[in-house]
Amino acid sequence: MTRTELQERLLNTLERFADQRIVILGDSIADRFLHGSISRVSREAPVFILQHQRTETSPGGAANCAMNMAALGAHVSLVSVTGADEAGSELRAKLEAAAVNIDGVVVSDKVQTTTKVRILAGHSHSNKQQVIRIDYEGAPLSDAEIREALINKLQRSIATANAVVISDYNYGVVSSEAVDQIRTAEGMPVLVDSRFRLLEFIGFTAATPNEEEVENLTGAPITSVEELETITKELKQRLGHRALLVTRGPQGMTLLEDGAPLHIPAVGAQQAVDVTGAGDTVIGTFALALASGASFADAARLANYAGGLVVMKRGTATVTRGELENAINSVES
Repeated sequence: MTRTELQERLLNTLERFADQRIVILGDSIADRFLHGSISRVSREAPVFILQHQRTETSPGGAANCAMNMAALGAHVSLVSVTGADEAGSELRAKLEAAAVNIDGVVVSDKVQTTTKVRILAGHSHSNKQQVIRIDYEGAPLSDAEIREALINKLQRSIATANAVVISDYNYGVVSSEAVDQIRTAEGMPVLVDSRFRLLEFIGFTAATPNEEEVENLTGAPITSVEELETITKELKQRLGHRALLVTRGPQGMTLLEDGAPLHIPAVGAQQAVDVTGAGDTVIGTFALALASGASFADAARLANYAGGLVVMKRGTATVTRGELENAINSVES
């Protein structure tokens, strides 16, 4: 099969992923998935009894972004915090097994590892569905000693980096001091994913909010493509970023640069299996592509492929370079 010029560019970009050194600063989360079968109704209350089958722990948040970049072949360093607890130990073990450098992870008994437990239930021979999520969150990170240790580790990590990703879930790792430290590293892409505080990250390379987050930031509902373009242009100007990549679920993505918006249709199945952590996959791929010299448009297209692949997997998942290559090659020229 003859490849198109676009396919060749995207595949050439993928080949450069292995040369990139990326630093991720952000909040790490232990994503736990408790699987069970509904056995009977309780006699104590009108509720189902769940027969436990297994519990799996996956790195979430900034740690999931690190896992995705490592799966794509990059050299990844994570700067974050975990507690000296079971969830933190499992999280760090999974990261090390995936070849993520965790020298920048501060481990402290002064904090609790943020843990999100998703209960997946169903009958014995049926697909399990998420029925409830239980979050275990410690107090916001305020310890001066831990903050200082994070800054020192961040400073050492970014000295040899090709790009930086800020993955902010508002648990305190991404402090103003840490952001100021990143600003000293000139000449490299800095990508931002902030769940609640995006407007505080002014003047970086790009951000990757989803459409709902854009609505919350601007206070304006988006009911048409025209409204989307107008609102996101205004948001990009407020941020002072070179680009803004808005993820839109089954509607794909919209990329804002200086010219006309680029609307990228979703690839793959229209009905997602699980969107948990998909945003981490998108920003990880987007950042890697930019660090590899891709244009914003090509980086967005690669991120779109990665997002389309990861939402077809259950749980907090990753996409490999081989899967991306296959997806790109499968498009008819």
